[in-house]
Amino acid sequence: MLASMTLLTFTQVVMRYVFNSGYSWALELTTVFFALMIFVGISYGVRVGAHIGIDALVKLLPSGLRRSVSIVVVLLCLVYAGIVIYGSYVYVSKMRLVGIELEDLPIPLWMVRSILPLGYLLLALRFTQVLWALVTGRSDSLHLGDEAAEAMKLRSEEAAS
Repeated sequence: MLASMTLLTFTQVVMRYVFNSGYSWALELTTVFFALMIFVGISYGVRVGAHIGIDALVKLLPSGLRRSVSIVVVLLCLVYAGIVIYGSYVYVSKMRLVGIELEDLPIPLWMVRSILPLGYLLLALRFTQVLWALVTGRSDSLHLGDEAAEAMKLRSEEAAS
């Protein structure tokens, strides 16, 4: 998606400033690609543990209590995802009834906006996998991005070079 967005934007800039022309739909398509990238990326971030979080206090807890707190957190995340899925489904359903298209592309708006409930369904799937790992004991906490550890690792690698 990022490569497509970059190529499309670069082409649009060249068309506009070199040929004094351009595509009227380029910005809108780039925005659609960006939305796809974001809403698929949030679930991918959960999968690889890339989301940042404040877990300094949780890391100090004993393993069993850390696991219990993590289960509660994941359940709260699933509730949030469920609320967004429901609300966005209602929104997309109304957009479908209205029948509006994108401004510059002949695509129904509801099709593009359906990435919102689909993205959060993917997020709920990932949180369900995290919950399962916590409940079965394969994990004792959420795996969040640890910027401090990554910075220290990078620093030690630079020092070794």
